[in-house]
Amino acid sequence: MGLDPLVRFSSRVQHYVRYRPSYPAEIVPLLERECGLNCHSVVADVGSGTGLFARLLLDFGCQVMGIEPNADMRRAGEEYLARYPKFISREGQAEHTGLAHGSVDLITAAQAFHWFQPDSTREEFRRILKPGGWVILIWNERRVTQDGFLAGYEELLQTYAPEYPQVDHRRITAFYTDQNWQRAVFDYVQHFDLEGVRGRLLSSSYAPPVGTPQHEPMMDALTELFYRFQVGGRVSFLYETRVFYSRLTS
Repeated sequence: MGLDPLVRFSSRVQHYVRYRPSYPAEIVPLLERECGLNCHSVVADVGSGTGLFARLLLDFGCQVMGIEPNADMRRAGEEYLARYPKFISREGQAEHTGLAHGSVDLITAAQAFHWFQPDSTREEFRRILKPGGWVILIWNERRVTQDGFLAGYEELLQTYAPEYPQVDHRRITAFYTDQNWQRAVFDYVQHFDLEGVRGRLLSSSYAPPVGTPQHEPMMDALTELFYRFQVGGRVSFLYETRVFYSRLTS
């Protein structure tokens, strides 16, 4: 499949739009309180994807510059956010955003930072931020329980998705330990029927796609797992949404 984020999501856009989690609304008051976010803020949402996090900022009244390298994801985001006049969609990458020097108050990266090249991204973020600007990194981290559906789901990924350990964002925490990051954690939950849980899996970049040897066995195992743990025809995905925020100093 390859690990190039410029192309790997193209075949997953529709699943991503329908089944990926959004983000807790509590993040916006946190950024308002801690980072000076206000309705006049100009935010670069880097790796903006289909616009899930950008929408929270737009609903608050910010101007959002969505920077997304994948053309299919970018078009989906433009459609999703078409009614927001303060959303500007741009082709670009974290390392080369195309934004003007000192042009944004905050930079956000929701479920995307683990794809960036650390050193060149740090330099680009420093270039486009206004003095005193903030960087906010956000991940929905799926909980891994000791038993039940979520434990089985983790085991399924370990068994059928060989790229899963390579793109698991929990592996990259060492990058931001050299920065004076502040942290916050929020709970988030999704409830899925069988169609939804299948779509949620197929939205993941590491899920083997149709036509690969692991795909059908993986989907069969997912169906069995769903029926073993469903209650009222649904299962729940529990997340801890982790927010890291700091002024960029190094």
